[in-house]
Amino acid sequence: MKSFFEKFFSLPKLDRQTFLLSRFHARFVKIQLTALLYCMIVGTPWSFALEEIPRPSPLETPFKILVLPEKGAYLGAYVDFGDGEDGVTLEGIENFEKLVQKHQAIIAFGSFWARGAFPREKVDLLHSYGAVPLLYWSPWEEPFDQERGPDKFSLEKILDGTWDHYIDSWADGAKAVGEQFFVSFACEMNGTWFPWSGYFYRQKIKGEKSINIQGVEHLFYDKKLEKNFLVGAETYKKAYRYVVDRVRARGANNVLWVFQVNNYSYPNNRWNLAAAYYPGPQYVDWLAMSLFGKQYAKENWDDFAPLLAWPYRELCALDPNKPIMIAEWGTAEPHGQGDKGTWYADGCRMMISQEYPRIKAAILWHERWENTDGSYSNLRVNSSRGALKAYREGIASPLWIDYPRWQSNSR
Repeated sequence: MKSFFEKFFSLPKLDRQTFLLSRFHARFVKIQLTALLYCMIVGTPWSFALEEIPRPSPLETPFKILVLPEKGAYLGAYVDFGDGEDGVTLEGIENFEKLVQKHQAIIAFGSFWARGAFPREKVDLLHSYGAVPLLYWSPWEEPFDQERGPDKFSLEKILDGTWDHYIDSWADGAKAVGEQFFVSFACEMNGTWFPWSGYFYRQKIKGEKSINIQGVEHLFYDKKLEKNFLVGAETYKKAYRYVVDRVRARGANNVLWVFQVNNYSYPNNRWNLAAAYYPGPQYVDWLAMSLFGKQYAKENWDDFAPLLAWPYRELCALDPNKPIMIAEWGTAEPHGQGDKGTWYADGCRMMISQEYPRIKAAILWHERWENTDGSYSNLRVNSSRGALKAYREGIASPLWIDYPRWQSNSR
Protein backbone atom coordinates (compact mmCIF):
# COMPACT_ATOMS: atom_id res chain seq x y z
CA MET A 1 0.00 0.00 0.00
CA LYS A 2 1.36 3.43 -0.96
CA SER A 3 2.13 5.86 1.83
CA PHE A 4 0.50 9.31 1.97
CA PHE A 5 3.58 10.97 0.48
CA GLU A 6 3.94 8.38 -2.29
CA LYS A 7 0.33 8.95 -3.29
CA PHE A 8 0.70 12.73 -3.08
CA PHE A 9 3.85 13.06 -5.17
CA SER A 10 2.69 10.56 -7.77
CA LEU A 11 -0.16 12.95 -8.70
CA PRO A 12 0.09 15.81 -11.23
CA LYS A 13 0.50 19.21 -9.58
CA LEU A 14 -3.02 20.32 -10.51
CA ASP A 15 -4.52 17.27 -8.72
CA ARG A 16 -2.56 17.56 -5.46
CA GLN A 17 -4.81 20.27 -4.03
CA THR A 18 -7.90 18.14 -4.63
CA PHE A 19 -6.16 15.13 -3.02
CA LEU A 20 -5.30 17.12 0.07
CA LEU A 21 -8.83 18.44 0.33
CA SER A 22 -10.31 14.92 0.13
CA ARG A 23 -7.97 13.73 2.89
CA PHE A 24 -8.93 16.77 4.96
CA HIS A 25 -12.63 15.99 4.53
CA ALA A 26 -12.06 12.38 5.61
CA ARG A 27 -10.17 13.47 8.73
CA PHE A 28 -12.87 16.11 9.38
CA VAL A 29 -15.58 13.43 9.37
CA LYS A 30 -13.59 11.27 11.82
CA ILE A 31 -13.22 14.25 14.16
CA GLN A 32 -16.95 14.91 13.96
CA LEU A 33 -17.80 11.29 14.85
CA THR A 34 -15.34 11.33 17.76
CA ALA A 35 -16.82 14.58 19.03
CA LEU A 36 -20.35 13.19 18.76
CA LEU A 37 -19.40 10.08 20.75
CA TYR A 38 -17.75 12.26 23.40
CA CYS A 39 -20.85 14.43 23.69
CA MET A 40 -23.09 11.38 24.07
CA ILE A 41 -20.90 10.08 26.92
CA VAL A 42 -20.39 13.27 28.93
CA GLY A 43 -23.67 14.97 28.02
CA THR A 44 -22.15 18.01 26.34
CA PRO A 45 -24.46 19.63 23.73
CA TRP A 46 -23.52 18.61 20.20
CA SER A 47 -23.73 22.23 19.03
CA PHE A 48 -20.84 23.08 21.39
CA ALA A 49 -18.66 20.38 19.86
CA LEU A 50 -19.39 21.65 16.37
CA GLU A 51 -18.38 25.17 17.34
CA GLU A 52 -14.96 23.89 18.35
CA ILE A 53 -14.32 22.13 15.00
CA PRO A 54 -13.12 24.26 12.06
CA ARG A 55 -15.11 23.79 8.88
CA PRO A 56 -13.43 23.56 5.49
CA SER A 57 -13.94 26.51 3.16
CA PRO A 58 -14.41 25.97 -0.61
CA LEU A 59 -11.22 26.08 -2.62
CA GLU A 60 -10.78 29.25 -4.65
CA THR A 61 -9.64 29.01 -8.24
CA PRO A 62 -7.26 31.82 -9.23
CA PHE A 63 -8.81 34.26 -11.72
CA LYS A 64 -8.01 37.59 -13.33
CA ILE A 65 -9.54 40.74 -11.86
CA LEU A 66 -11.26 43.28 -14.12
CA VAL A 67 -9.78 46.73 -13.63
CA LEU A 68 -12.21 49.59 -13.12
CA PRO A 69 -11.21 52.44 -15.47
CA GLU A 70 -10.45 55.76 -13.80
CA LYS A 71 -11.68 57.66 -16.84
CA GLY A 72 -14.16 56.61 -19.47
CA ALA A 73 -16.21 53.44 -19.72
CA TYR A 74 -16.02 49.95 -21.23
CA LEU A 75 -17.79 49.67 -24.58
CA GLY A 76 -20.12 46.72 -25.09
CA ALA A 77 -23.05 45.30 -27.06
CA TYR A 78 -25.74 42.68 -27.26
CA VAL A 79 -25.57 41.52 -30.89
CA ASP A 80 -28.97 40.12 -31.95
CA PHE A 81 -28.33 36.54 -30.81
CA GLY A 82 -31.82 35.28 -31.74
CA ASP A 83 -35.09 34.59 -29.92
CA GLY A 84 -33.34 33.00 -26.94
CA GLU A 85 -30.76 35.81 -26.87
CA ASP A 86 -28.07 33.14 -26.60
CA GLY A 87 -27.15 32.19 -30.18
CA VAL A 88 -23.64 33.53 -29.64
CA THR A 89 -21.29 33.24 -32.62
CA LEU A 90 -17.84 34.65 -33.23
CA GLU A 91 -18.86 35.57 -36.77
CA GLY A 92 -21.76 37.67 -35.50
CA ILE A 93 -19.55 39.52 -33.02
CA GLU A 94 -16.81 40.18 -35.56
CA ASN A 95 -19.34 41.41 -38.11
CA PHE A 96 -20.70 43.84 -35.53
CA GLU A 97 -17.17 45.04 -34.76
CA LYS A 98 -16.61 45.74 -38.47
CA LEU A 99 -19.96 47.51 -38.65
CA VAL A 100 -19.23 49.95 -35.80
CA GLN A 101 -15.47 50.04 -36.48
CA LYS A 102 -14.45 49.31 -32.90
CA HIS A 103 -13.71 46.23 -30.79
CA GLN A 104 -16.11 45.47 -27.93
CA ALA A 105 -14.86 45.15 -24.34
CA ILE A 106 -18.11 43.51 -23.16
CA ILE A 107 -20.48 41.19 -24.99
CA ALA A 108 -23.86 40.37 -23.44
CA PHE A 109 -26.19 37.44 -24.03
CA GLY A 110 -29.20 35.72 -22.47
CA SER A 111 -28.70 32.80 -20.08
CA PHE A 112 -32.04 31.29 -19.12
CA TRP A 113 -32.48 28.73 -16.35
CA ALA A 114 -34.52 26.64 -18.77
CA ARG A 115 -31.29 26.00 -20.73
CA GLY A 116 -29.77 24.09 -17.82
CA ALA A 117 -26.00 23.97 -17.58
CA PHE A 118 -23.58 26.87 -17.23
CA PRO A 119 -22.85 28.19 -20.77
CA ARG A 120 -19.11 27.52 -20.65
CA GLU A 121 -18.61 27.32 -24.43
CA LYS A 122 -20.17 30.77 -24.96
CA VAL A 123 -18.14 32.28 -22.14
CA ASP A 124 -14.93 30.80 -23.55
CA LEU A 125 -15.81 32.08 -27.02
CA LEU A 126 -16.18 35.61 -25.70
CA HIS A 127 -12.90 35.39 -23.83
CA SER A 128 -11.19 34.19 -27.02
CA TYR A 129 -12.61 37.25 -28.81
CA GLY A 130 -11.22 39.44 -26.05
CA ALA A 131 -14.40 40.55 -24.26
CA VAL A 132 -15.89 40.22 -20.80
CA PRO A 133 -19.14 38.21 -20.87
CA LEU A 134 -22.28 39.72 -19.40
CA LEU A 135 -24.91 37.05 -18.70
CA TYR A 136 -28.52 38.09 -18.26
CA TRP A 137 -29.17 35.12 -15.92
CA SER A 138 -32.93 34.71 -15.92
CA PRO A 139 -35.01 32.19 -13.89
CA TRP A 140 -37.45 31.66 -16.74
CA GLU A 141 -39.13 28.72 -18.46
CA GLU A 142 -39.70 28.46 -22.20
CA PRO A 143 -41.31 29.88 -24.31
CA PHE A 144 -40.15 33.05 -22.47
CA ASP A 145 -43.44 34.89 -22.88
CA GLN A 146 -43.73 38.16 -21.00
CA GLU A 147 -46.50 39.34 -18.68
CA ARG A 148 -47.56 35.81 -17.72
CA GLY A 149 -46.39 35.83 -14.12
CA PRO A 150 -44.28 33.25 -12.23
CA ASP A 151 -43.47 29.86 -13.75
CA LYS A 152 -41.67 26.76 -12.43
CA PHE A 153 -38.59 28.87 -11.64
CA SER A 154 -40.58 31.14 -9.34
CA LEU A 155 -38.87 33.05 -6.54
CA GLU A 156 -40.69 30.86 -4.02
CA LYS A 157 -39.30 27.72 -5.65
CA ILE A 158 -35.82 29.19 -5.54
CA LEU A 159 -36.20 30.01 -1.84
CA ASP A 160 -37.60 26.60 -0.87
CA GLY A 161 -34.54 24.86 -2.33
CA THR A 162 -36.18 23.31 -5.39
CA TRP A 163 -33.40 24.57 -7.66
CA ASP A 164 -30.42 24.18 -5.33
CA HIS A 165 -28.88 21.44 -7.46
CA TYR A 166 -29.08 23.59 -10.58
CA ILE A 167 -27.60 26.63 -8.82
CA ASP A 168 -24.75 24.54 -7.42
CA SER A 169 -23.99 22.97 -10.78
CA TRP A 170 -24.09 26.38 -12.48
CA ALA A 171 -21.76 27.77 -9.82
CA ASP A 172 -19.28 24.94 -10.34
CA GLY A 173 -19.17 25.83 -14.02
CA ALA A 174 -18.75 29.52 -13.24
CA LYS A 175 -15.94 28.84 -10.77
CA ALA A 176 -13.81 27.23 -13.49
CA VAL A 177 -13.71 30.43 -15.58
CA GLY A 178 -10.29 32.03 -15.35
CA GLU A 179 -11.44 35.66 -15.40
CA GLN A 180 -14.13 37.73 -13.75
CA PHE A 181 -17.37 38.11 -15.68
CA PHE A 182 -20.69 39.87 -15.19
CA VAL A 183 -23.97 38.26 -14.16
CA SER A 184 -27.19 40.28 -14.13
CA PHE A 185 -29.57 38.11 -12.11
CA ALA A 186 -33.32 38.54 -12.75
CA CYS A 187 -33.12 42.03 -14.23
CA GLU A 188 -35.79 44.73 -14.51
CA MET A 189 -37.72 43.41 -11.53
CA ASN A 190 -39.32 46.85 -11.15
CA GLY A 191 -41.46 46.32 -14.25
CA THR A 192 -44.42 44.04 -14.90
CA TRP A 193 -43.15 41.99 -17.83
CA PHE A 194 -40.82 39.36 -16.34
CA PRO A 195 -42.06 36.48 -14.14
CA TRP A 196 -39.83 37.57 -11.23
CA SER A 197 -41.24 41.12 -11.22
CA GLY A 198 -42.12 42.27 -7.74
CA TYR A 199 -45.63 43.15 -8.88
CA PHE A 200 -46.52 39.45 -9.26
CA TYR A 201 -45.39 38.63 -5.71
CA ARG A 202 -47.44 41.28 -3.93
CA GLN A 203 -49.75 40.16 -1.17
CA LYS A 204 -53.14 40.05 -2.84
CA ILE A 205 -55.78 42.34 -1.44
CA LYS A 206 -58.93 40.62 -0.25
CA GLY A 207 -61.50 40.76 -3.00
CA GLU A 208 -59.01 42.16 -5.48
CA LYS A 209 -60.11 41.95 -9.09
CA SER A 210 -57.62 41.03 -11.79
CA ILE A 211 -55.72 44.05 -13.09
CA ASN A 212 -54.96 44.59 -16.74
CA ILE A 213 -51.16 44.71 -16.94
CA GLN A 214 -51.30 47.26 -19.75
CA GLY A 215 -53.13 49.67 -17.48
CA VAL A 216 -51.19 49.04 -14.32
CA GLU A 217 -49.61 52.51 -14.38
CA HIS A 218 -52.98 53.74 -13.15
CA LEU A 219 -52.96 51.29 -10.25
CA PHE A 220 -54.39 53.01 -7.18
CA TYR A 221 -53.74 51.81 -3.70
CA ASP A 222 -54.39 53.22 -0.27
CA LYS A 223 -51.31 54.14 1.80
CA LYS A 224 -52.35 51.48 4.28
CA LEU A 225 -52.01 48.83 1.58
CA GLU A 226 -48.48 49.74 0.51
CA LYS A 227 -47.13 46.92 2.68
CA ASN A 228 -49.05 44.47 0.47
CA PHE A 229 -46.99 45.54 -2.51
CA LEU A 230 -43.70 45.70 -0.62
CA VAL A 231 -43.99 41.95 -0.02
CA GLY A 232 -43.01 41.43 -3.65
CA ALA A 233 -39.84 43.47 -3.31
CA GLU A 234 -38.89 41.64 -0.12
CA THR A 235 -39.36 38.28 -1.83
CA TYR A 236 -37.12 39.39 -4.67
CA LYS A 237 -34.39 40.56 -2.27
CA LYS A 238 -34.46 37.25 -0.41
CA ALA A 239 -34.16 35.29 -3.65
CA TYR A 240 -31.28 37.47 -4.93
CA ARG A 241 -29.38 37.00 -1.67
CA TYR A 242 -30.12 33.28 -1.61
CA VAL A 243 -28.72 32.76 -5.11
CA VAL A 244 -25.60 34.87 -4.52
CA ASP A 245 -24.88 33.15 -1.20
CA ARG A 246 -25.22 29.73 -2.77
CA VAL A 247 -22.99 30.55 -5.76
CA ARG A 248 -20.33 32.01 -3.51
CA ALA A 249 -20.50 29.03 -1.17
CA ARG A 250 -19.36 26.87 -4.09
CA GLY A 251 -16.28 29.08 -4.44
CA ALA A 252 -17.41 30.98 -7.55
CA ASN A 253 -16.04 34.31 -6.40
CA ASN A 254 -15.15 35.41 -9.93
CA VAL A 255 -18.75 36.50 -10.62
CA LEU A 256 -19.36 40.25 -10.70
CA TRP A 257 -22.97 40.56 -9.56
CA VAL A 258 -25.00 43.19 -11.40
CA PHE A 259 -28.17 44.69 -9.90
CA GLN A 260 -30.10 45.83 -12.99
CA VAL A 261 -33.33 47.82 -12.82
CA ASN A 262 -35.39 49.42 -15.55
CA ASN A 263 -34.47 53.11 -15.65
CA TYR A 264 -38.01 54.13 -14.68
CA SER A 265 -40.14 51.83 -12.54
CA TYR A 266 -43.45 50.64 -13.91
CA PRO A 267 -45.65 51.44 -12.12
CA ASN A 268 -43.63 54.35 -10.77
CA ASN A 269 -44.83 54.05 -7.17
CA ARG A 270 -42.64 54.09 -4.05
CA TRP A 271 -43.06 50.37 -3.38
CA ASN A 272 -41.66 49.66 -6.85
CA LEU A 273 -38.58 51.93 -6.86
CA ALA A 274 -35.03 50.55 -7.03
CA ALA A 275 -34.40 51.02 -3.31
CA ALA A 276 -37.19 48.59 -2.44
CA TYR A 277 -35.42 45.79 -4.33
CA TYR A 278 -31.77 46.49 -3.52
CA PRO A 279 -30.34 43.39 -1.78
CA GLY A 280 -27.49 45.31 -0.13
CA PRO A 281 -23.89 46.29 -0.94
CA GLN A 282 -22.44 42.94 0.13
CA TYR A 283 -24.48 41.21 -2.60
CA VAL A 284 -23.88 43.63 -5.48
CA ASP A 285 -20.70 44.57 -7.36
CA TRP A 286 -22.18 46.85 -10.04
CA LEU A 287 -25.37 48.90 -10.17
CA ALA A 288 -27.08 48.96 -13.55
CA MET A 289 -30.07 50.12 -15.53
CA SER A 290 -31.81 49.37 -18.82
CA LEU A 291 -32.34 52.55 -20.81
CA PHE A 292 -34.55 52.39 -23.89
CA GLY A 293 -36.12 55.10 -25.97
CA LYS A 294 -38.97 54.52 -28.39
CA GLN A 295 -39.32 50.82 -29.23
CA TYR A 296 -42.76 50.51 -30.81
CA ALA A 297 -44.47 52.47 -33.58
CA LYS A 298 -47.27 53.81 -31.35
CA GLU A 299 -44.92 55.03 -28.61
CA ASN A 300 -43.89 58.66 -28.28
CA TRP A 301 -40.33 59.72 -28.93
CA ASP A 302 -38.08 60.31 -25.89
CA ASP A 303 -34.86 62.29 -25.96
CA PHE A 304 -31.87 60.63 -24.35
CA ALA A 305 -31.08 63.08 -21.53
CA PRO A 306 -34.22 62.64 -19.35
CA LEU A 307 -33.98 58.86 -19.72
CA LEU A 308 -30.64 58.95 -17.90
CA ALA A 309 -30.63 61.92 -15.52
CA TRP A 310 -33.07 60.97 -12.74
CA PRO A 311 -32.45 57.17 -12.90
CA TYR A 312 -28.70 57.82 -12.55
CA ARG A 313 -29.32 59.78 -9.36
CA GLU A 314 -31.61 57.02 -8.11
CA LEU A 315 -28.86 54.42 -8.55
CA CYS A 316 -26.23 56.67 -6.98
CA ALA A 317 -28.44 57.00 -3.91
CA LEU A 318 -28.39 53.22 -3.38
CA ASP A 319 -24.64 53.15 -2.75
CA PRO A 320 -22.00 55.91 -2.82
CA ASN A 321 -19.22 53.80 -4.32
CA LYS A 322 -20.49 51.09 -6.67
CA PRO A 323 -19.71 51.54 -10.38
CA ILE A 324 -22.71 51.97 -12.68
CA MET A 325 -23.40 50.14 -15.92
CA ILE A 326 -25.93 50.96 -18.60
CA ALA A 327 -26.61 47.27 -19.10
CA GLU A 328 -28.93 47.78 -22.09
CA TRP A 329 -29.51 50.91 -24.16
CA GLY A 330 -31.03 51.59 -27.53
CA THR A 331 -33.90 53.04 -29.50
CA ALA A 332 -35.88 52.34 -32.66
CA GLU A 333 -36.27 54.63 -35.64
CA PRO A 334 -38.50 57.58 -34.67
CA HIS A 335 -40.81 57.57 -37.71
CA GLY A 336 -40.70 61.36 -38.00
CA GLN A 337 -40.84 62.23 -34.29
CA GLY A 338 -37.12 62.66 -33.63
CA ASP A 339 -33.69 61.63 -34.86
CA LYS A 340 -32.00 58.35 -33.92
CA GLY A 341 -28.57 59.67 -34.89
CA THR A 342 -28.93 62.59 -32.49
CA TRP A 343 -30.13 60.20 -29.79
CA TYR A 344 -27.01 58.05 -30.20
CA ALA A 345 -24.74 61.10 -30.31
CA ASP A 346 -26.24 62.45 -27.10
CA GLY A 347 -25.94 59.10 -25.36
CA CYS A 348 -22.33 58.46 -26.39
CA ARG A 349 -21.32 61.94 -25.25
CA MET A 350 -23.26 62.09 -21.99
CA MET A 351 -22.35 58.67 -20.60
CA ILE A 352 -18.62 59.49 -20.59
CA SER A 353 -19.04 63.11 -19.51
CA GLN A 354 -18.04 64.55 -16.14
CA GLU A 355 -21.73 64.82 -15.34
CA TYR A 356 -21.96 61.03 -15.00
CA PRO A 357 -18.57 59.98 -13.58
CA ARG A 358 -19.74 56.66 -12.12
CA ILE A 359 -20.81 55.16 -15.44
CA LYS A 360 -18.06 52.65 -16.26
CA ALA A 361 -19.71 50.49 -18.94
CA ALA A 362 -22.51 50.68 -21.50
CA ILE A 363 -24.03 47.85 -23.54
CA LEU A 364 -25.73 48.81 -26.80
CA TRP A 365 -28.82 46.73 -27.66
CA HIS A 366 -28.50 45.82 -31.36
CA GLU A 367 -31.62 43.85 -32.32
CA ARG A 368 -34.60 43.79 -34.65
CA TRP A 369 -37.72 41.78 -33.83
CA GLU A 370 -41.27 41.19 -35.02
CA ASN A 371 -44.13 42.14 -32.70
CA THR A 372 -47.39 40.22 -32.24
CA ASP A 373 -49.26 42.72 -34.44
CA GLY A 374 -46.90 42.08 -37.35
CA SER A 375 -44.96 45.32 -36.94
CA TYR A 376 -41.19 45.39 -36.42
CA SER A 377 -39.05 47.09 -33.82
CA ASN A 378 -35.64 47.92 -35.26
CA LEU A 379 -33.11 48.81 -32.59
CA ARG A 380 -30.13 47.83 -34.72
CA VAL A 381 -27.36 50.39 -34.91
CA ASN A 382 -27.54 50.35 -38.70
CA SER A 383 -31.30 50.88 -38.99
CA SER A 384 -30.37 54.01 -40.95
CA ARG A 385 -27.18 55.53 -42.33
CA GLY A 386 -27.52 58.50 -40.03
CA ALA A 387 -27.83 56.34 -36.94
CA LEU A 388 -24.79 54.23 -37.82
CA LYS A 389 -22.68 57.28 -38.62
CA ALA A 390 -23.59 58.98 -35.35
CA TYR A 391 -22.83 55.86 -33.30
CA ARG A 392 -19.46 55.29 -35.00
CA GLU A 393 -18.46 58.89 -34.36
CA GLY A 394 -19.73 58.76 -30.78
CA ILE A 395 -17.75 55.69 -29.73
CA ALA A 396 -14.59 56.82 -31.54
CA SER A 397 -13.63 58.77 -28.40
CA PRO A 398 -10.74 57.10 -26.52
CA LEU A 399 -12.88 57.39 -23.40
CA TRP A 400 -14.87 54.48 -24.82
CA ILE A 401 -12.56 51.60 -23.87
CA ASP A 402 -12.56 48.77 -26.40
CA TYR A 403 -10.63 46.05 -24.54
CA PRO A 404 -10.98 44.89 -20.93
CA ARG A 405 -8.09 45.64 -18.61
CA TRP A 406 -6.97 42.89 -16.26
CA GLN A 407 -4.80 42.42 -13.23
CA SER A 408 -3.76 39.19 -11.55
CA ASN A 409 -5.50 37.91 -8.45
CA SER A 410 -2.73 37.77 -5.86
CA ARG A 411 -4.86 36.25 -3.14
